[in-house]
Amino acid sequence: MRITCVGGGPAGLYFAVLAKLADPTHEVTVLERNPRGVTYGWGVVFWDDLLDDLYAYDPVSARQIWDAACQWDEYEVRATGKSVTHLAGYGFSLGRHELLSILESRALSLGVDVRWSTDISDIPPSDLVVAADGAGSTLRSVDSGHFGTSVAMGGNKYIWLGTSHVFRTFTFGFERSPAGWIWFHAYPFDDRTSTFIVECTPATWAGLELDRLDAAEGCARLEKIFAAHLDGQRLVDQRANSGGTGWMNFRRVTNERWDNGNVVLMGDAAHTTHFAIGSGTKLAMQDAMALADALAAGGELAPALEKYEHRRRAALAPLQRAALASSEWFERLPDYAGLPSIRFSYALSDRRGEYPLWRYLLHRGTQQAVPRALLRRALSARRWTRARRRPGVAPTAPPARAAPLPTGG
Repeated sequence: MRITCVGGGPAGLYFAVLAKLADPTHEVTVLERNPRGVTYGWGVVFWDDLLDDLYAYDPVSARQIWDAACQWDEYEVRATGKSVTHLAGYGFSLGRHELLSILESRALSLGVDVRWSTDISDIPPSDLVVAADGAGSTLRSVDSGHFGTSVAMGGNKYIWLGTSHVFRTFTFGFERSPAGWIWFHAYPFDDRTSTFIVECTPATWAGLELDRLDAAEGCARLEKIFAAHLDGQRLVDQRANSGGTGWMNFRRVTNERWDNGNVVLMGDAAHTTHFAIGSGTKLAMQDAMALADALAAGGELAPALEKYEHRRRAALAPLQRAALASSEWFERLPDYAGLPSIRFSYALSDRRGEYPLWRYLLHRGTQQAVPRALLRRALSARRWTRARRRPGVAPTAPPARAAPLPTGG
């Protein structure tokens, strides 16, 4: 089979890897518009469920991702006028550039033809074309009427920044500015850099004149607002060199159909989920797994693509509901800002409104040092137990991590 993946992000590259593993005789090509080594974005986050899947589908690249990942073992919540509180949970983060490098190297080692700086409209003759070129997919837009594409804009403004301040763990920070509340989602992804996503309502964005400032001026203003959290370090907007800024509204992309003949949508081209639940990369790579499974089952292409779409829609539905509820909670953030610290952080944790009463009681109890330490220890044991069940993980070795959780923050 001749397969062309349009887009060299995690979805396109990982599907190319899986297609080659399934059948080395497949002719697999990846077309990427950017030059080699150039990507926008900072770090990505993921959890045990994706690691389980990665080890099941390709232990080689899974181990490389695991070794390169940074681990954090709780969430910290900071807000103007409130004491610092903590939320239970752990996760992993990895630089987007590092993730793409791992997947690119794995694809090349298997014989995938990866072409950079390529006009993605120049698609070679193919039996299957995978549109993995992002939320603004050029390939999808050629026939958006057939796909039934719908794009709903989120209400808040946000910007994806980076900083050399390395946060201790995943951190939510809320500051009350003269123009209203503005907040960040930050997490370390190596021992030198953190992702720093800033979000606010349109009224606050305009009130702080962020709609008028260029990238450098905007970052300077945000550095002053969040000075207490950055330890004197700078914020970086990757869009600065293009003459604009990275401010945007989240685009919720949905499609009524995911395939059109031999063209199929994958990742953000098919669906987007709000960044507040941190699942975009995970869902894109799980799309790749599902499509690889559907094709490996054999048979005609059309039923395989239909099977892929049905499987992924069912898996996506609860996460899409969670993402929508999460984004709407942040759009109503000023309504919760007056809550006392423990109730505020619990409202942040339970922004889908699904937790039973005992979760609130646990949240209150674990704000104290000893119960908090016990909970973190229990979660660490669960994490290691789960890691031991993965193929290729030594049963007696501690979980590997190339980038230990930094102690700053």
